[in-house]
Amino acid sequence: MKVFSELKKNLKNDFSNLKPIKVALLGDTATQLLKLSLRGMGFDYGFDLQIWEADFNQIERQVFDPTSELYEFNPELIVVFQSSHKLLEKYNKLHPQDYYNLAENRLKLIDNLYLEIKTKLNTKIIYYNYPEINDSIFGNYANKVEQSFVFQLRKLNYELMVYAARYPNFNICDISSIQNQAGKSGMFQTSVYINTEMVLSIDVLPLIAAGTVDIIASMYGKFNKCLILDLDNTMWGGIIGDDGLENIQLGGLGIGKAFTEFQYWIKKLKNRGIIIAVCSKNTESVAKEPFEKHPDTVLLLDDIAVFIANWENKADNIRQIQSILNIGFDSMVFLDDNPFERNMVRENIPSITVPELPVDPANYLEYLYTLNLFETASFSDEDSERTKQYQTEAKRATLQTSYTNEDDFLKSLSMLSLVEPFNKFNTPRVAQLSQRSNQFNLRTVRYSDADIELLSLSNDYYTFAFTLEDKFGDNGLICAVILHKENNEVLFIDTWFMSCRVLKRGMENFVLNTIVSYARENGFKILKGEYIPTAKNDMVKDHYRNLNFQEKGNFFVLATDIYEAKKSYITLKNYEIKY
Repeated sequence: MKVFSELKKNLKNDFSNLKPIKVALLGDTATQLLKLSLRGMGFDYGFDLQIWEADFNQIERQVFDPTSELYEFNPELIVVFQSSHKLLEKYNKLHPQDYYNLAENRLKLIDNLYLEIKTKLNTKIIYYNYPEINDSIFGNYANKVEQSFVFQLRKLNYELMVYAARYPNFNICDISSIQNQAGKSGMFQTSVYINTEMVLSIDVLPLIAAGTVDIIASMYGKFNKCLILDLDNTMWGGIIGDDGLENIQLGGLGIGKAFTEFQYWIKKLKNRGIIIAVCSKNTESVAKEPFEKHPDTVLLLDDIAVFIANWENKADNIRQIQSILNIGFDSMVFLDDNPFERNMVRENIPSITVPELPVDPANYLEYLYTLNLFETASFSDEDSERTKQYQTEAKRATLQTSYTNEDDFLKSLSMLSLVEPFNKFNTPRVAQLSQRSNQFNLRTVRYSDADIELLSLSNDYYTFAFTLEDKFGDNGLICAVILHKENNEVLFIDTWFMSCRVLKRGMENFVLNTIVSYARENGFKILKGEYIPTAKNDMVKDHYRNLNFQEKGNFFVLATDIYEAKKSYITLKNYEIKY
């Protein structure tokens, strides 16, 4: 993690080629150095965070005054920092009978702020929760006394989590956990606060900036999706090929406990939807033995999407994993106990994340906790099925090699697609796919659950969610299209994104056949598309050309009345699409 002086140096760099994001920063204490830290950290993530900072302690005026500078700035997202110290000042001035209502009243204020912003700007909020202050009035008994400040502060943090779960555009940056990591003395320095009104120490600013920009990155589709693991002395102690199954260190005793807890962490990541892969210098049958036979293993072969064990170069093997998963190297994390292997992978694949694991395996987890490698802006039920989906994809790839004719292979899959408008059941997955899809994404517009709900209610937008299943299994919801009615004759393809797992199966043709059919049935004569290039979506730069759209300036158009349906071996699962 960089220190503040290094983040400050970042501000001298050229931001012109980075993605610009307009951010408003509102705080009830001094935030000047936080602003510098956020902007400097943004550079490392590839963002030009164009930050407008409100004056000190002007949160309510900026939000509730429709003529304020906040609304003139019109940010894409707002960072709000209401500090524990200012909350304690408020508590100190209350009548004792009002102590009970501190958390409730603060939550009402937060709700009013959020609803006002949602109504006027419909933008996303990152809200910092409350680091603990124990004023030691009741000692440990404060945990049993509802009017104590400690009780109210902890209640407020809990209620904030409940609140955030209700509103997708309201996100919490957990600076209370950062205080646990940095310690109170690392978080807050009395002399600095007294003289400057700054409640965050310079030392902790990089941690808070990283936590904030992690959330921003996840909102804009930049986050890690895959964990690639070495095995010997990473997943267990010892070398399976030399020590044998009975002598590797794994279980509840000694250093084996550290490896077991490490495997539990990986298992939880897999259940959350992170793709788990293995890249090991080993004989494959020997490398698989602990997952199949060791009584203390937590991870099983079914938890691993791609398993590569051989004696080849690890960088080349990681490239093979990438080709199977079809995700970017910058979405991958590689863990290996060997410094030589780590450096080789870093040098050959610069965009992959390769943490510098501690020498002592007992420290692996505590170190990895501090890195927050797997931030996310969404979670859906389909995430838990992701490993099975990639394992199934490997079976499809194996089958394809037995066919010399691609059409025969596609026919053999017996593919079906359910097509529906966005609804309360598929909205979380559509939002997640919009945030995750970087490569097959024509305009790379990101949507939250709340954004999608608004589109669903609009008479000027028509939405399509596509699933795909075949004889090997169900891929779930893999594509979404949003059409915008420009006039009575033209439908603009506002959004078209698709999971790269289903490329080369004719889904593009099926989707176009579907939306052209809908356009014709509703009297629209023109489909109009646009490609907005990003650093990651070069693969679809010729998408509309390949589908026989005609170029007109910066757009692509297709006449629906002369369109001939394209070849597709996907069958519509539902017989009628109702809107």
